[in-house]
Amino acid sequence: QLQACGGGLVQAGDSLTLSCVTSGSTFSGYAMGWFRQVPGKEREFVSGISGNGVTIYYGDSVKGRFSISRDNAKNTVYLQMNSLKPEDTAKYYCAADFVYNLDYVAMIQIEYEYWGRGTLVTVSS
Repeated sequence: QLQACGGGLVQAGDSLTLSCVTSGSTFSGYAMGWFRQVPGKEREFVSGISGNGVTIYYGDSVKGRFSISRDNAKNTVYLQMNSLKPEDTAKYYCAADFVYNLDYVAMIQIEYEYWGRGTLVTVSS
């Protein structure tokens, strides 16, 4: 089970940190991803981090502004979002992908088996 939190209403240029807590004792065996979706549009890859935290990817629209990290001792993955823009407004979902290769992380949603409910981020101009 995944529970994302930290969303809210912020102004353009502000920062926000999302967190996603998972249950279970094998958190390091999962690559974790953040996706976002705006109504009427497809879900978009935001960032992903491998089970050991070594491999990290970002979507082009957030590179240089967002930072993903994980704390395997706390079963938690974070998404630090800086310099937020109105176009970052979306519902943000965390997802988990069970992996055998702890260096691997996927950027496509079909590879993720488990999804949280999402947390809404609204950026006003």
